[in-house]
Amino acid sequence: MEDEITEVFACVPHGVIVDATLGGAGHSLKLLQTYAWIRVLGIDRDPLAIANCEKIIASHPEIGNRLVVRHGRFDQLHQFMEAMQLTEISGALFDLGVSSPQFDLPERGFSYRNEGPLDMRMDTTAKLSAADVVNDYDTERLTRVIREYSDERFAFRIARAIVAHRPISTTTELAEIVLAAIPAPARRTGGHPAKRTFQAIRIEVNNELEMLPSALDDAIGATTAGGRIAVLTYHSGEDRIVKRVFSEAEVDPTVENIATPFTHPLQSGYKRVRRVRVRETPSEIEISRNPRSKSARLRVIEKSPFPISPQITTGG
Repeated sequence: MEDEITEVFACVPHGVIVDATLGGAGHSLKLLQTYAWIRVLGIDRDPLAIANCEKIIASHPEIGNRLVVRHGRFDQLHQFMEAMQLTEISGALFDLGVSSPQFDLPERGFSYRNEGPLDMRMDTTAKLSAADVVNDYDTERLTRVIREYSDERFAFRIARAIVAHRPISTTTELAEIVLAAIPAPARRTGGHPAKRTFQAIRIEVNNELEMLPSALDDAIGATTAGGRIAVLTYHSGEDRIVKRVFSEAEVDPTVENIATPFTHPLQSGYKRVRRVRVRETPSEIEISRNPRSKSARLRVIEKSPFPISPQITTGG
């Protein structure tokens, strides 16, 4: 949803936008090429993505030094802001899930369609891999992971089958085991039967959902009045978290406008964060061009300007 994302940030204050999931830098490049008045802090936990982005920067001299790239997780936002001496940001973008380059490289182990090692680490320096989850978790723990992170109704059957076939070493081997564990009628609907299990294992390996709420809270807290936070989700677990965090932020009295040196009184019913109406799902044209975008959902909120009490002044 490149065009929609670009439009979302058209009216934010001049300053730094955080691309919390930089990936191939597609969104960041479009923003920098469209708006000359912004800079981008790009964060990604994948060292290969960081290396690729550094090549991209060198091939786009028109963006100058307006893209700063950092290796790390999006829940480390405050550390990166502090290193750049930033006290506020103009907005943040979270494009959750796996990037196309990660899916397309068999050696990364994300795809059930191509044979590769059981890896699935977004950060290739991390210790836990899909092989550890698949071969070391007991049936109960594996069932919980598959059920909670993918809403898979056959989670127990799949977990039991995985444990029975250990050791498992490749993605295609795992996909075949999952396929055989699911009843035949269920295999004929809803896409590839292994899709949900691979998603659940990937989320467990990368701790994706556990760090998301605090990262979103940090981004909301760091955003100045008029700034926006946009999040693209790709499955129900992510979307539930984003929806809850955004709803809580709307009425949270601790969410303050850090761009001002004083605290505004909270008026009855006043929302410090408001939701922004945008196209929430990809267009048919985009889905035809990029089938992987079909499950995407976009949610956006804006940091509200605070009402200023007549008794409070900012000084001369």
